[in-house]
Amino acid sequence: MAVSSDSMLQKVFAKSPTFDSNKKVLGKSVGISGGVISCNERKLKSEDKIAVKASAEAGLKGLKSYEVNLDLGFDVVAERELREKGFLGVRKTKLVCTIGPACCSLEDLERLAMGGMNVARLNMCHNTREWHRDVIRKIKKLNEEKGFFVSVMIDTEGSLIHVVDHGAPSSIKAEEGSVWVFTATKFEGSRPFTVQANYEGFSEGIMVGDELVIDGGMAKFEVVERMGNDLRCKCTDPGLFLPRAKLSFWRDGKLSYHGLPTLSIKDWADVDFGVSEGVDFIALSFVNDANSVKNLKNYLSAKSSKSIRVLAKIETLESLQKLEEIVEASDGIMVARGDLGVEVPLELIPTVQEDVTRLCRQLNKPVIIASQLLESMVECPTPTRAEVADVSEAVRQYADALMLSGESAIGLHGQKALSVLQMVSSRMELWSHEENRQSALHNSQLGDMLSDCIAEEICNCAVQMANNLGVDAIFVYTKHGEMASLLSRNRPYPPIFAFTSDNNARMALNLQWGVIPLLVDLSDDMEANISKTIDLIRTKGMIKEGDAVLLVSDLTPTHATSTTFQSIQVKTIV
Repeated sequence: MAVSSDSMLQKVFAKSPTFDSNKKVLGKSVGISGGVISCNERKLKSEDKIAVKASAEAGLKGLKSYEVNLDLGFDVVAERELREKGFLGVRKTKLVCTIGPACCSLEDLERLAMGGMNVARLNMCHNTREWHRDVIRKIKKLNEEKGFFVSVMIDTEGSLIHVVDHGAPSSIKAEEGSVWVFTATKFEGSRPFTVQANYEGFSEGIMVGDELVIDGGMAKFEVVERMGNDLRCKCTDPGLFLPRAKLSFWRDGKLSYHGLPTLSIKDWADVDFGVSEGVDFIALSFVNDANSVKNLKNYLSAKSSKSIRVLAKIETLESLQKLEEIVEASDGIMVARGDLGVEVPLELIPTVQEDVTRLCRQLNKPVIIASQLLESMVECPTPTRAEVADVSEAVRQYADALMLSGESAIGLHGQKALSVLQMVSSRMELWSHEENRQSALHNSQLGDMLSDCIAEEICNCAVQMANNLGVDAIFVYTKHGEMASLLSRNRPYPPIFAFTSDNNARMALNLQWGVIPLLVDLSDDMEANISKTIDLIRTKGMIKEGDAVLLVSDLTPTHATSTTFQSIQVKTIV
């Protein structure tokens, strides 16, 4: 990691007075001690805003004019939002939409992208690879031709027991007291009161009296008889069988496991498909330990020239018991509350969600809150007030992203559901800012090496300065996105513009809270980078004279040794 070697707080622009760290800023005392900056007025008046240079450099006025390429790769939605709402009004919580038959046309995908979709999720449990390939190429086409910036995620099916597609167009109702046969015997079409399971050994170890739960509680059965490898079950809690519904068996309040591998043969084929199609994220289902994550990451490193990020889905009791090691091994986390709710008592789900979200932020890993956020909007045009409160709580906890599942994939009102997430996120972020909630966030040290510790302190310090001094935006010049991620971890008030020449890093940063990633050719000359990017943003009409920005960098000049540059970083922090 590296930052500019210039002294802290050197430049002041526009209408700001000359800054002297030994004096005062606009009559307000500023202290710098041990990397901590304090100012007794949190927000400066707009006409008095200053731009800062701390581990870092800052500026808008007085920079030399620069010949620029106007193609900044700006996402058209972020650009529109900046024009309409200004820097501090930009939504920081990212939005993930599951793509399904209800939203897979080019027109529907464009509407979702225009509505704020940052990541498109494809669930490999459904549809064919040809269908998924078509969707991926449509998304890439929209990115290239329409100026969107939507990342692509595939979600592995996982080695779970589920119902083979029953052939019905939507769902089948199981009535209380009805008796059904669950079998692994393959047959064409459908049979009355017969359910085909996908896994031949699904009934191994299952006893009469065990409870069979469908899709986390959509319906429940009691096993009344074993017939070879088949099970006769009586419905005790009526409900619906959806196509490919998940099956789980319980005994004495505990889940029965079959020791299935995390990645099935089909999953590995789906991973290869994701590599060939150049996806940005792979979400790994039913992760029980860190080894499965490490194995997949090692496989991807050898298989793909592109850096594909691996997200671990937290949806089993074992994953909670080994949560920290899984988070550390992963590139991000998805809290799959639907499946998790099968294994964890319902009353514990809110606290589990908050604990996982907090741990992910502490370990600097993006976290997605998923499942049933706006479930009623699969059929209804407006959400319940309880669902709105649920979404608000996830935003209040500073989750990086919120995810729509069935709401967008098969729902009647996917566009409206996405707009609800956008409106609620923006409002809750504004409330958090007004209440100064970011000041209560505390981060533990991540790195052990000196260079990593320096980078962390620089980012912690930079965010505190940005908040205290009331700057409009943070610009970070980053090679692989690490410095942008460390800034995001602190949840600053202003948005983070991450300039990188690595498209893989750009796509990965699309999932990070508060980060607007931009693809730009960067050089070793930081003054040239600053001039170029500020002129680019100014040309777009997004900054004006009097605005203030704080700039940070992790770009290392080719002529600098790592030891020399680390010493410069330390001097900068002091």
